[in-house]
Amino acid sequence: MERATRTVFWKNHKVMLIDQRLLPGQFVVTGFGSVETVADAIREMVVRGAPAIGATGAYGMALAAHVSPASDRDSLLHDLREAKAVLDAARPTAVNLSWATARMLALAEHAVLSNHDDLRRALLAEADAIADEDVAINRRMGFFGAELIQDGANVLHHCNTGALATVDFGTALGVIYACAEQGKRIHVWVDETRPRLQGARLTAWELMRAGIPMHLIADNAAGHLMRTGQVDAVIFGADRVAANGDVVNKIGTYKLAVVARENALPVYAVVPTSTVDLDVADGDQIPIEERGAEEVTHIDGAVIAPPGAPVYNPAFDVTPHRYLTAIVTEEGVCYPPFAVSLRRAKAAAEARVHENRLQRSKGMEHG
Repeated sequence: MERATRTVFWKNHKVMLIDQRLLPGQFVVTGFGSVETVADAIREMVVRGAPAIGATGAYGMALAAHVSPASDRDSLLHDLREAKAVLDAARPTAVNLSWATARMLALAEHAVLSNHDDLRRALLAEADAIADEDVAINRRMGFFGAELIQDGANVLHHCNTGALATVDFGTALGVIYACAEQGKRIHVWVDETRPRLQGARLTAWELMRAGIPMHLIADNAAGHLMRTGQVDAVIFGADRVAANGDVVNKIGTYKLAVVARENALPVYAVVPTSTVDLDVADGDQIPIEERGAEEVTHIDGAVIAPPGAPVYNPAFDVTPHRYLTAIVTEEGVCYPPFAVSLRRAKAAAEARVHENRLQRSKGMEHG
């Protein structure tokens, strides 16, 4: 599939991001040169999607080290801890963000390096590694998920989980891309995903560029399609998954999962293990971000509601694990009981990261 560039990358000492607020009308890549502007970009959804946010946070930490005036190790670590706090606060629901910044800070705290410049280079290398791992992870998830989708399937997809929601390739949409690469004939129902229209603006744009058959639907059409036998599977990503398998994802996910179960349809969440938070027992413990009223009262600047109308705008909802058929990760497909299978997948992924880090260290020593 054609890819103009990664969603997030490092260039000329800046964090570079595709401005997703402007798609599909404009394709603009913007550079951010301070921790504060990177955090603002995350908060204002220049970049969105849990894996993409995580990689952005990692590069934000590398940027913090680069711009820090610190002349000693303790001062640099202080600046990194402050940067982590600023970045983490930008989107509190998406656990990939705090996961990535914690990984970067842990490297800085435990690294044994001769000078600060070496530490700065090590942090940038770690951010690059997180980005590269994301692409590899997405392809692994795509392979595992494609095994669940039959040739000729009609798949209902929520929000955007493709290349734009990750560093590249995608999570749930990565499964669709993997099916296409395998020659499977797949058709995708793309729901618009109010209020920010990530399905209409981003997923439709991605699938049309990739040449994958799709139809854009109003959110409220999903139930009709499922009841009339026009859907074979429901698929989506997640911003955080609790230890018991409860999934927090874009608002509207819960409704889709409930209706899918009513119609005996499989429901698959596709998430990297970095999205699994074993420290949270269930979905009710995960904070749900609330966003501004204008996202509901306006579309592309046009007013669609009476002036002064009260608005409640949660960005996410919780889908209880009982509505999920399976959770696809880079370590394979997890089935109930999720409390067991997710923990096993998480441990396998952490071992893989550790092994990859050792291999990179050996390569640097011989380089």
